[in-house]
Amino acid sequence: MSLEMEFSTTSKPIPASGISPESPQKYVEEISQLPKEKGWRGLQELFLYKNFWLYPVFLEGALHARDHFQAQPTDIFLCSSMKTGTTWLKALSFAIATRGHLPSDDGSDMTTVSLRTAVPHDCIPFLEFNEYSTAVTGSEIPLFASHLPYTCLPKSIIDSDCKIAYICRDPKDTFVSMWFFLRKFVAGKNSTDVESFSSIDEAFELFCKGLSSHGPYWKHILGYWEASKRRPEKILFLKYEDLVEDTQLWVKKLAEFFGCPFSAEEEREGVVERVVKECSFESLRNLEVNRSGKHEKRGRAIENSAYFRKGVVGDWRNHLTDEMGKKIDVIMEEKLMGSGFTF
Repeated sequence: MSLEMEFSTTSKPIPASGISPESPQKYVEEISQLPKEKGWRGLQELFLYKNFWLYPVFLEGALHARDHFQAQPTDIFLCSSMKTGTTWLKALSFAIATRGHLPSDDGSDMTTVSLRTAVPHDCIPFLEFNEYSTAVTGSEIPLFASHLPYTCLPKSIIDSDCKIAYICRDPKDTFVSMWFFLRKFVAGKNSTDVESFSSIDEAFELFCKGLSSHGPYWKHILGYWEASKRRPEKILFLKYEDLVEDTQLWVKKLAEFFGCPFSAEEEREGVVERVVKECSFESLRNLEVNRSGKHEKRGRAIENSAYFRKGVVGDWRNHLTDEMGKKIDVIMEEKLMGSGFTF
């Protein structure tokens, strides 16, 4: 099966209709009434919403989606906590859904925007940034993404028959990746601000207490894990490490889950291998758009290269002590006990 999905050439998402000028202030006021903590130095305060800590930049969009977003049965959401493989999952999913337009080995046959010309985050819109109307037009498979915990998703998503692919990652690698990403984000705003950003030791202690973006991390995982057990036909749960170990297997599982499985002919022609190759970490990182490009979220420019630091399993050992690694492992084991889920 080869999907013929049309994508516009713009990489900027189109805001949802019906957003009134007073809406932002409405949510600012609602957020101001929530419990808050300082969180990581150099960033906004964290606010507690439905037992999860979120930054206002995400929470405002989450509240707007709560009130306005209406999921359709054909929608597919790629959900994750921060720095758990979101960029890779987006790239793979986009390539799977648009494989009718994948370039041939010689670079020809490109008729639409592809991963060669747009960062994955501009290919699939984030729910939290009100990107409900996306750069995708007339697509057979509407793809969206979200970092929101399961219980913070709009009710229409939870109650509908739309599908969710959720990815999680070893908490030690997740923390290290998050620290480097947010540190670079702070440095990007003002080079002097990076000096005031939390040290890795300070951030580590807060992460272990659950004080991190969309944290506690273990609750984020549990929400989707338990939901996937209740509704396996609706939620596909995968680990970053498994995706690394056998990417082709999971690409085929994703395609089947999306409702567009690879045909026998496609498999014979090596289409699965091409998707994996196009979306490999090295391929994506070396693209010009990801080496030197930038994209904007809520008026803030972010270098695309920030999403392609290493992607290595076990990189935490280069930045955390064995004692720190053990501490996270013990916490996760305690928090996940009885759930049936382990790393």
